[in-house]
Amino acid sequence: MLKSKHLNTPLGKPIKKNFYITKADSCLTMVDENDIKQTGTTTVAMVCKDGIVLCADKRVTSGYLIAYKKYEKIVQVNDNIAVTVAGTVSDVQLLTKLLRAEIKLKDLRSGRSTNVKEAVNLLSNMVYNNIRKFSLIPGISHFIVGGKDDEGLHVYDIGADGSVTHVDDYTCSGSGSVMAYGVLETLFKKDMSIEEGVRLGAKAINAAVQRDIASGNGIDILSITKEGIRKVLSKEIEIKIEA
Repeated sequence: MLKSKHLNTPLGKPIKKNFYITKADSCLTMVDENDIKQTGTTTVAMVCKDGIVLCADKRVTSGYLIAYKKYEKIVQVNDNIAVTVAGTVSDVQLLTKLLRAEIKLKDLRSGRSTNVKEAVNLLSNMVYNNIRKFSLIPGISHFIVGGKDDEGLHVYDIGADGSVTHVDDYTCSGSGSVMAYGVLETLFKKDMSIEEGVRLGAKAINAAVQRDIASGNGIDILSITKEGIRKVLSKEIEIKIEA
């Protein structure tokens, strides 16, 4: 349930940073951004010599509250495609469910597997429409898509506005991406092996976890190779103080 405050303010007029003005029940309602669950997030994708590495932390935040500590931010769409998610939890959950369903329907109707570019175009269209619709909660979502098809291995970045960028080395998303980019800019090398990519991805996520309050509580790492998708690492970070 979202907490709200009623205002006598014209619709669409900025009131205060981090607050959203909407119209509901014939009155104006102000929704505090701190009441919306977001993944906060640091996600990383790297193109290696023999595959793709996807990494993400596990923390979900609601303002300054850690709302959940074990969220899996890397979603396997089918046997060939996986996505990392960042943004508002409800939006990324709905969009990944719709993507899975639409791809299954397309596979059945066409009699062939959906390739990565088709999946990316579908998801980017959904993101484009989602953020532009009038809603009580802003539909913010950011995806990194990794997958394999007959043409090879691919990584695409789908921005919160629905933009699509093809990635041939590495990319990051989320509030901790600034720290992760610093690690990748320094240590990433072309033609790294999957094992080297996994170690570097862990270092990038660790840098974000150490400094970004919206990232933390653990790490998930998936690899995508010609053999398929495999979870390489899933580790939770427990912090407990005892007197």
